[in-house]
Parts: sequence; C-alpha cells; structure tokens
Amino acid sequence: MAYRNHLNLGSYSVKHKDGEAVTNLHSFEFENFIKSIDQNTFTVGSIPAGYEHRADKISNLFYGTPYLDWLICWSNNISDPFQQLNVGDRIKIVNL
Repeated sequence: MAYRNHLNLGSYSVKHKDGEAVTNLHSFEFENFIKSIDQNTFTVGSIPAGYEHRADKISNLFYGTPYLDWLICWSNNISDPFQQLNVGDRIKIVNL
C-alpha cells in the first residue's frame, strides 16, 4: 500500500519486521503540527445520521479524505469512536 501523507508533513522510512514502513510519526513537522492543533481555528460540525461511530466517514465528509479520521478523534479527545461519535454530537473540525 502506498503511503498517503495528507497533511504534507515530513516523512521517513523505518525498519519494521522484515520490511520497511514510511511514517511521519515523531517527525519534526508532525510534532509541531500536534502541538499547534489547539491553536488552529476550527469549525463546529454535527454528526449526521449514517456517520455515527465512523471517524473515517466523518473525515471524508469534512476533509474529502477518510485518512484524516485520526485527526477527528485526536482533536475531539475520542478514544473509542465505536462508543463515541453519536448522531447529533457536536465536534471540532480543525481548519487545515
């Protein structure tokens, strides 16, 4: 699977098991982005029916890609999207 860097942050390769993985976790750019999330502006969104418990679908709705599902969870302190993210919940959508 090709690596998709939707935030255009720096990435690097790491050895994992018998192969190589590309990541941006713990890169300088990623760490700075995480620190700045609380300072970014955001929009308040509401979870519509059919999107409950699906951070990937919510990400696709607001960002145009399902791969920023982690950002939906991170910015809203969601630890378990299958128990949280209910219909009508108001959530922060970080403006990128």
